[in-house]
Amino acid sequence: MMYFEGSSNVTLLFDFWSVHEPGGMVLSVFVVLLLTVIYELLKVWKNTLAQKSTHPSAPSIPAAFSTSPQCFSPGLDHPENSPTLTNSPSEISLTPTENTATTAVITPIVNSWLLHSLLTGLHIVQVVLGYILMLCVMSYNIWIFLGVIVGALLGYFFAFPLLGHVK
Repeated sequence: MMYFEGSSNVTLLFDFWSVHEPGGMVLSVFVVLLLTVIYELLKVWKNTLAQKSTHPSAPSIPAAFSTSPQCFSPGLDHPENSPTLTNSPSEISLTPTENTATTAVITPIVNSWLLHSLLTGLHIVQVVLGYILMLCVMSYNIWIFLGVIVGALLGYFFAFPLLGHVK
């Protein structure tokens, strides 16, 4: 029969992580607590990235392409009347370069695949970390169990405000 015990003798995950004294138990509880906080932060980070990928912000329209009435002012109709525009380095930077159209099409596709790959990697790390924490709890040591619970509490407490900044 399995039940929780409060001793300082436990083997966690592997033979080399064998605890036989109270100092080792404190260190093990601290490591498990940090792993749980990292698990919660990964969960929030993955959700934040997923929300940003499904709700991309509207692309900003450059002022040069704006249809507002300021663009149709008399000074802008005839740029040769304005000596500052002819000597401006921004005039050179507005000239189109070659392959602009192809990079504009390829960039969102590459970015979406990179984001999807990043989300997949984060998901795998989160799943593996979750199983490691589950196996730590299955050691049936009350101190390790409390370390996971307090780590989840602290991780959620610190990560929850980060969710409010996602728009």
